[in-house]
Amino acid sequence: MSEKPADLRSSEVTEGPDRAPHRAMFRAMGYDDDDLSSPMVAVANPAADVTPCNVHLDDVAEAAYDGVDESGGMPIEFGTITISDAISMGTEGMRASLISREVIADSVELVAFGERVDGLVTVAGCDKNLPGMMMAAIRTDLPSVFLYGGSIMPGEHDGREVTVQNVFEGVGAVAQGEMSEDELDDLERHACPGAGSCGGMFTANTMASISEALGLAPLGSAGAPAEFDERYDVAERAGDLAVEAIEEDRRPSDILDKRSFENAIALQVAIGGSTNGVLHLLALAAEAGVELDIAEFDEISRRTPKIANLQPGGERVMYDLYEQGGVPVVIRRLVEAGLFDGDAETITGRTISEELAELDLPDDDEIDADFVRPVEDPFHEEGAIKILTGNLAPDGAVLKVTGEDNFHHEGPARVFESEEDAMAYVQEGRIESGDVIVIRNEGPQGGPGMREMLGVTAAVVGAGHEDDVALLTDGRFSGATRGPMIGHVAPESYVGGPIGALEDGDHVVVDIADRTLAADLTDAEIESRLDAREEPEPAYDDGVLAKYGATFGSAAEGAVTNPGVKGDD
Repeated sequence: MSEKPADLRSSEVTEGPDRAPHRAMFRAMGYDDDDLSSPMVAVANPAADVTPCNVHLDDVAEAAYDGVDESGGMPIEFGTITISDAISMGTEGMRASLISREVIADSVELVAFGERVDGLVTVAGCDKNLPGMMMAAIRTDLPSVFLYGGSIMPGEHDGREVTVQNVFEGVGAVAQGEMSEDELDDLERHACPGAGSCGGMFTANTMASISEALGLAPLGSAGAPAEFDERYDVAERAGDLAVEAIEEDRRPSDILDKRSFENAIALQVAIGGSTNGVLHLLALAAEAGVELDIAEFDEISRRTPKIANLQPGGERVMYDLYEQGGVPVVIRRLVEAGLFDGDAETITGRTISEELAELDLPDDDEIDADFVRPVEDPFHEEGAIKILTGNLAPDGAVLKVTGEDNFHHEGPARVFESEEDAMAYVQEGRIESGDVIVIRNEGPQGGPGMREMLGVTAAVVGAGHEDDVALLTDGRFSGATRGPMIGHVAPESYVGGPIGALEDGDHVVVDIADRTLAADLTDAEIESRLDAREEPEPAYDDGVLAKYGATFGSAAEGAVTNPGVKGDD
């Protein structure tokens, strides 16, 4: 048996006479001498039958496994969890979603550490898989390639393309008598035609796009739909690239720097990406030891126009972007405009600009201008992400603009202590033009888990109030949310944030142009009300929700739980 290089970590479990018992265990699984003398690459696979986002990932992981094997590596595969955000949406179970990001990162780190692997291919499907896998790669700092499972194809209903977003909004339309239950039933049966992550520029596709901008995935790897042959070509290449990264000793710490995160934000705001991208990029930066402040999202958004027409703020889905050349066509336009640093490194060992030159992309004049606009003729002069501050959100709050940039709203607060109470208010038809719906106690610690609230926001839109009702919360929104919905309000109510001082009828102002989220209350009034509040009790006192709820940091810093990177410790 030939010896593998001593500097490979896996030699700790494969080399020398004293490791004969360890090799015997590997031989029981069919590994031979060639395998045992090769770099060990772990394929982390969250395949599951709980969501179409992940139902096909065994096949994707198998293609990556083959890529490792054919490139001279020793592939080992292990599983980790997923939570279906769409299926848990609107239920108590949604509290598990953000926690699953942390569990995925923790579990991949544990296996990589315990089994002494040399590198990783991290596979992802549903929303929290993606940041969780990238966090694990950064935390372990092993040569790693991020591999997206791909997007679902759009469904068809009544002669138009539809996604699960339309179904959620249909619920609100039925409650208002604007849609029949029979039509909703037909919509439900056609919105999700197969495997893959939700089709719009929602959280999964946002983070997949961001993985390219960060350099943790090869350019062009995010676009191919889940059920296309090209998706499996991408997976096989990821396995090959992981072996190459080990041989060249290319690690996340060699790739990620301040430019990487500035590039990722520029892409996020240019494509109208999910507000969850703010939370996850803050967490990834914290894991990477890169200083990133939530205010920087607003600074970059002010100078970066929105140039892509993607749902929920637009009309198209990820498959349509793939047909136009994928994420790289957007990045190319940003690079050419000086809004994206093409000298940033990638996992291939080449820079972003060098990668762009290698790709066979359509010429600019071949790209549908109704879909991806030139930077000088954008859909919006500023990017889609806005960071609001004021006496209700001194540490910031996050809004994705899916309508007009100059939105201004003033109205009375309708305060709810949970998502369920707010949903009942909307479903009962009590919502009125001008309302500011306030949902608190849904933050990272108070929820715990910072539930996404697509059910409520979609019901508001479906009820015909996309433009005349605002909603603010210390929880989160789905990437499919549209309208003036302000999330991530920090500090959260549970830890004494000013949102906890609001009472029914208080006058609230939301002004996008001024980036303001404020109530007509003095600082003394807010402080007095907060002092009079009873100290909140944890929602759970045992189990996983209690454990992670007690360890989450602020949403303004990524809601991380890793004690080594928490900014509020």
